[in-house]
Amino acid sequence: MVSNGVKRFLLALQFLTILPVRIKAKFNEDDFGASLIYFPLVGLLLGLFLCGCFFLFSFLPDAVRAALILLISIVISGGIHLDGFADTCDAFYGHKPKEKILEIMRDSHIGTMAVIGLCALLLLKFSLLASIPAGYLWKLLILTPIFSRYCQVIACVSCGYARNDGKAKYFVEYAGRKEFFIATVFTVLFSLLLMKLKGVSLLALCLFFAWLFIMQIKRRIGGMTGDTIGAISEAAEVVVLLFGLFLI
Repeated sequence: MVSNGVKRFLLALQFLTILPVRIKAKFNEDDFGASLIYFPLVGLLLGLFLCGCFFLFSFLPDAVRAALILLISIVISGGIHLDGFADTCDAFYGHKPKEKILEIMRDSHIGTMAVIGLCALLLLKFSLLASIPAGYLWKLLILTPIFSRYCQVIACVSCGYARNDGKAKYFVEYAGRKEFFIATVFTVLFSLLLMKLKGVSLLALCLFFAWLFIMQIKRRIGGMTGDTIGAISEAAEVVVLLFGLFLI
């Protein structure tokens, strides 16, 4: 018999990574919202893996190492958040009504703005990974996925769901204060542990820009979708790396 905690952790792991997690237990709708507690923990595991890759590739030139870390980060997450970012770029470009935005995000085709957005995002990530000094980069490789997954928690807790159905519906509808509080404590503790007050400052900057993004999405479509949650996560990673470069 799998306990609720283990079941919900495995659900978060299954949702956020490509790891072949098989869960035999039956899920209730509220298990999805409760699994948000473990999103920053899964981010920590991803960060530790990327940190290990950083030290493994330490003999390589900075640009090559940055490219490999970026590629691995995409592969291990299944590119799911990049897909959401691309769809969000397509949908939110211009002054479209809510119905059209939601329709575009459901479309499997990729448009010009999605291509431009993805290229810009990946170029920024690569250049930042190649520019941050090695003595600080390993810390940011751990904090970045923690912060970005925590921003997903914020997105789910702070908004309703914009559709009548969808993969992320239960994460949003059953997100609660308990999940938010525990995820916050976990994230703040690791901020202090790895970078002390600089880590907390970096978290505050990340949350500020994530909140602006969330409010813009809420204004346009009234809530979250799986795609916009992924877009917020990707944008948060760039913000962490960018301000991390200036705070070191």
